[in-house]
Amino acid sequence: MNRRSFLTGSLSLAALPLARPAAAAESIRVGYIGPQTGIFAQAGKDMLDGLKMAFEQVNYQAGGRKIELIEEDTEGNPATAQAKYRKLAQQDRIHVLTGVLLSNIGYALVQPIERDSLPSLFLTTPDDLTKRRPTKWILRSNFSASQPMHALGDYAAKTLKYRRVAVIAMDNPFGHECSGGFQRVFEDAGGRVVQRIWVPLNALDFAPYLTQLPRDIDAVVQVFVAGQAVRFAKQYAEQGLKERLPLIGIGVFTDESALRSMGDEAIGIVTSLIWAPTLQTPANQTFMRLAEAKGKNPPAYFTAVMYSAGRWITAAASALEGQVEDRARFLAAIRRASETTPDPRGPITLDEYGNPTQNVYILKVERVSGKLQNTVIHTYPMVSQFWTYKPEEFLKMPAYDRNYPPVKP
Repeated sequence: MNRRSFLTGSLSLAALPLARPAAAAESIRVGYIGPQTGIFAQAGKDMLDGLKMAFEQVNYQAGGRKIELIEEDTEGNPATAQAKYRKLAQQDRIHVLTGVLLSNIGYALVQPIERDSLPSLFLTTPDDLTKRRPTKWILRSNFSASQPMHALGDYAAKTLKYRRVAVIAMDNPFGHECSGGFQRVFEDAGGRVVQRIWVPLNALDFAPYLTQLPRDIDAVVQVFVAGQAVRFAKQYAEQGLKERLPLIGIGVFTDESALRSMGDEAIGIVTSLIWAPTLQTPANQTFMRLAEAKGKNPPAYFTAVMYSAGRWITAAASALEGQVEDRARFLAAIRRASETTPDPRGPITLDEYGNPTQNVYILKVERVSGKLQNTVIHTYPMVSQFWTYKPEEFLKMPAYDRNYPPVKP
């Protein structure tokens, strides 16, 4: 090759566009929406901790793509939650939404989620979200409010042999639905709820309500969470009721998020929930070791449930080799992952309404090696949100609310 040919060839090569490296795949964007300020901030923090634990376990990678977690604070306000959702969906262009603690916020987000066809995993518990008002794009990672209380109603009547009880509960849908689920099964088994007392959400002095309890009952059934649960347990003991009337109720009452702030007043309380730190399953032992390494031992039930949600998301993304843009396939993969991914709670299947069928554990607070813990004393395996009732017959009945089932005179 002569000099002229060489220069000509060099110029021709220089004129060709340089090949660009293949663009890295976009992150899989996960939106989290929950309370990070206000009275429910601790629950929101525990939820977020669980989600992060699941993503850290896979080094924030799934299906060959990076996972990007985008967090938003609802401030416990539905209007704020809707604004934050719009930001996540339209500006951040998330592939999946998770979190959601409060029922009013859950319902406020249903319409925009269905409009946007956005795969979503809710922790919030309102019964009708997976009963009378099911949606296409929302799955529940937790339980429907009445689900664990159905089991407790059965246990109270058949094992504890209670016949007459009073209910004292927070005056909101969670309180109404938990109480209703307990009452229906308890009374079907031969028991009777003789009184229901509703307590405002801002009440921290329970004396006016505790004085209304009748004397001729076998036990008191509570439905309280967070700060109200801590105050109620303390005042129940201070009023001298603990030794006279056994206290039973929803497991969130003595979940570790509240138990951290309780003392001997909690010992002996019997509750029902879908998880406990003391479960001796391989998946739960793995989860507990991860939590301990993060300095979160014992973790709260909110942590465990959101860890599950994160695991379902990463397993689904991996099964699709990262192709999460097809939203219908992604949602279907999340549903499959919920049933095939080992879970701290035990076995899980999602029913046709999007709610987990799962074990419900009867728990008792004990002091072991100087520390309070929830000990599993009985397991109800694979409990449906419809209990043992046929779904079509259950759905013909009125929804559990402030007045149903009625208290019989």
